[in-house]
Amino acid sequence: MQPITLKGRRIVEGRCKAEALVSTKPISFLGGVDSANGKIIEKNHDLCGAYIKNRVLCFPHGRGSTVGSYVLYSLAKKNLAPKAIVNQKADPVVVIGAIIADVPTIDQIDIKQIKTGDLVEVDAYNGFVKILERRRAKGRVLNERRRAHI
Repeated sequence: MQPITLKGRRIVEGRCKAEALVSTKPISFLGGVDSANGKIIEKNHDLCGAYIKNRVLCFPHGRGSTVGSYVLYSLAKKNLAPKAIVNQKADPVVVIGAIIADVPTIDQIDIKQIKTGDLVEVDAYNGFVKILERRRAKGRVLNERRRAHI
């Protein structure tokens, strides 16, 4: 597969390569993500039960209280934060959280082109996301959801 390059706007500089975790819904770090383990716990969310640690977390935008910025920071301190954040439109809560947590962040990306399980490279120095390899999520998200409901 030829890598697909998506150009966006750099928000917080950094670079990483990791598996994508993609949501079609906004994420609230306060109440939507368990600060003790980095699992998405918001009921009826398309990623409910999935863990964000060491993944490139792709979602349209954040929502909720400014305390969500601190939740993202606390996840980073516990080594539970995503490796990078990719948004369609970054909002202040996500931006501030990413800055204080030092999580590379890019916005103005068409996240519909990225699928959960894809191997992606985020270059937030230059504002690029590259889809390096199309992968299936291997049932991981589904299995995480099942465990969350047990």
